[in-house]
Amino acid sequence: MLKGFTAPRSPRGIAALVPPPPWHFAGDVLAVEFWNDPDVSVQILPLGVELDERGRGHSVALFTDYQFTAQNEEYLDPARYQCRGFSVLLDAVWKGTPIAWCPYCYVDNDAALMRGWIQGYPRKFGTVHLTRTFAAASMASAPLVNDGRFSACMSAHGRLLVQASVTLREKVERLVGFLDRRIVGRRYFPRLSAGMHDKPAVDELVRCVSDHSLITNIWIGEGELNFPEAYGEELEMLGPLKVGRAYRFSFSYSVTDIEVLADLTA
Repeated sequence: MLKGFTAPRSPRGIAALVPPPPWHFAGDVLAVEFWNDPDVSVQILPLGVELDERGRGHSVALFTDYQFTAQNEEYLDPARYQCRGFSVLLDAVWKGTPIAWCPYCYVDNDAALMRGWIQGYPRKFGTVHLTRTFAAASMASAPLVNDGRFSACMSAHGRLLVQASVTLREKVERLVGFLDRRIVGRRYFPRLSAGMHDKPAVDELVRCVSDHSLITNIWIGEGELNFPEAYGEELEMLGPLKVGRAYRFSFSYSVTDIEVLADLTA
C-alpha cells in the first residue's frame, strides 16, 4: 500500500513532498502597509468576495523568513524546510466579515509551494531576501533600535518584482489594527481533460485556520515599497499609490485545519 500525505506516494511515505499536519512555523517578518487603486484591485477578487469599502485598496506586503516542522523534527532538515516568502494581503469582505484576500504569493521552496496550494495560497517560485538581525552585535547585524534599517526584495525568473525598506521607530507590545483579519485564499486545481479546462476539479474559497499564534518583538516604523513591472507577472498592477506604516516582528503558529467557505464548482 502506498503512503504519503502528498505526492509522490511511496511504500514508506517518506518521499512525500509534505508530511501530514499539524504543521508548525516560526520566523521573522518584514511588512509594509500600502494602498493600491481600488478600481484595479477589485478585479482580482473572486466571486462572493468584495473590496472593503472602508480601506479602499488597503493592502499589506509581507516578507517572511521562517522554518517549518511537522511531527518528526523536520526543522533539523533545514535545506528542505527553511523558506523565505513574499505575499500580498488585500482588505476585503466575505458575507459582511472583514477578511484578508491573498491574490499573490511567492516562496523559494517546493515543500512550501505544495503546502500553499493545499491551504489555498496561490504560490509561485520566487527568490526572497531580507536583512537579518543576530544576537551577536555587529556592524553586519541590523539592530532592533530606533532608526534601525531593514530591507527586502523579491524576484522571479531573474526579474525584480518587489523592493521594500523599513526604518524602525518604536517597539510596541502588540499589533493594533494590523494583520487582524483571517486570510482567505482559493484552492484551485484545473482539469486537463479535453473540453473540461474551464471546469476545475477543485475550486474552493477557504479561510486559513491557525492555532497557538504568537507575535513578539514588534517594531513599528516607516516604509518604502515599489513593484517594478516585469514580463509574465501582474503584481505591479497592485503597486502602491501610498505607503503607510512598516513593521518588523517575529512569529510562530500552527496549522491543523482549514474552513471551506464556498465550493465554486457548484
